[in-house]
Amino acid sequence: WLRRCTHYLFIVVAAVNSTLLTINAGDYIFYTDWAWTSYTVFSISQTLMLIVGATYYLTFTGVPGTATYYALIMTVYTWIAKAAWFSLGYPYDFIVTPVWLPSAMLLDLVYWATKKNKHSLILFGGVLVGMSLPLFNMVNLITVADPLETAFKYPRPTLPPYMTSIEPQVGKFYNSPVALGAGAGAVLACTFAALGCKLNTW
Repeated sequence: WLRRCTHYLFIVVAAVNSTLLTINAGDYIFYTDWAWTSYTVFSISQTLMLIVGATYYLTFTGVPGTATYYALIMTVYTWIAKAAWFSLGYPYDFIVTPVWLPSAMLLDLVYWATKKNKHSLILFGGVLVGMSLPLFNMVNLITVADPLETAFKYPRPTLPPYMTSIEPQVGKFYNSPVALGAGAGAVLACTFAALGCKLNTW
């Protein structure tokens, strides 16, 4: 009973947090001031939220395909949340695309191809999800409106000094946010995939 309740609670919490990360990734203030830095950080954070929840769900059921189902839950939550926030007048420029689904499909494929080997799932699945999601997340970035146009259309509120950037932080994380996000994500995703598996044996 406790394990089943923990299972459903974890699925809801992880999916909701993934939704919140996606909402922030579309924040025009973040994008205008931080651009590539923001993109890299949010790509990594979404990678980790996807891999830990999907791996937990996948190993809990033992059925290849449930990782993709988990990604679908995240996508639907995001559609609902962004539609609600947009209806309140918040300026979203990112078109919500199901960027998690291809990565989750790769995770399911690894689990199926290795005959449900958890160690292969952690290593190969983690690397594939970590390297692929920043690439797929670029689909969201391509659909963004001109951030300067948005900033003029929706003037920012007054920010305290510690939140105001000294200068535009464009390109601070080297020249390729996708490469940096993929590299860091591939390493960290393996750790979080292991965490997702461990949660089923506590």
